[in-house]
Amino acid sequence: MYINATLLNLFAVCPRECWLHSNGINMEHTSDLVYDGKLIHETSYPQRAERYEEILISAQYEDDTLIGQIDFFDKRNKIVHEIKRSDKVEEAHIRQVKFYLWLLELNGISGVSGLLEYPKLRKTEEVSLNDSDREKLVESVLEIKETIMSDICPPVINAKICKSCSYFDFCYSSEP
Repeated sequence: MYINATLLNLFAVCPRECWLHSNGINMEHTSDLVYDGKLIHETSYPQRAERYEEILISAQYEDDTLIGQIDFFDKRNKIVHEIKRSDKVEEAHIRQVKFYLWLLELNGISGVSGLLEYPKLRKTEEVSLNDSDREKLVESVLEIKETIMSDICPPVINAKICKSCSYFDFCYSSEP
């Protein structure tokens, strides 16, 4: 099974969104917030394209293939740079960066740190990986597998974040 960083991020915010996304029900293309995030990614650090590279990385973990696409990786300083639009779900973003650090470790690249960057907020968060984080990532992978393999979609979470979610109409519409 393939588990990617997007699923990890989605699961940390809403297991339902993770399940929907993994089952081919994608609403991100209708979201202005998602589009805004892509613009921020593309325009915030134009000079980085010359110095750092975006990388796709994968690793085998037990029977699963773990995949991540790192926004920018500074090989010389061993720093993963991840750019986000807002810090509303910062814990999910931190978990995503830790996932990248773990993937690099699984590929034999140690001593890597992460920087979570919020250009609009002019905020940067340093991210590192420890043994407890690795255990939580393993648990998350198992929980994600269990969730996306289920025939039953998880329930709506009824959280404040739902109002700005691209799946809002899908989750909160009901038949008369």
